[in-house]
Amino acid sequence: MTTYYFVAASDRFLTEEEPLDEVLKERRRHYQEHGKEVDFWLVRQPAFLNAAEMRTIRERLPQPAAAVVSTDSNFITFMKLRLEFVLDGRFEAPSSEIPDAIATAG
Repeated sequence: MTTYYFVAASDRFLTEEEPLDEVLKERRRHYQEHGKEVDFWLVRQPAFLNAAEMRTIRERLPQPAAAVVSTDSNFITFMKLRLEFVLDGRFEAPSSEIPDAIATAG
């Protein structure tokens, strides 16, 4: 099992209102320079939010939703502080409820 951490918000907020693309590009560049494999993804309409254990988060999120998912909890903490108006959480995958951590529901 792998633990995934995430921040989630409305798709519009993450892809249009925030300069998220710049942050993710800079992070990818940093990883390339240090030979590190990318461990974060922007997932639009994330399927993991449909899992029963995500019900309270799903109910609080404007739809359609999007999430930044990572195996690095420090990066997600940074994103939570950087973006402010997001919900955060974590989950383990694979499981019967969450077959693919970065799959889309749409």
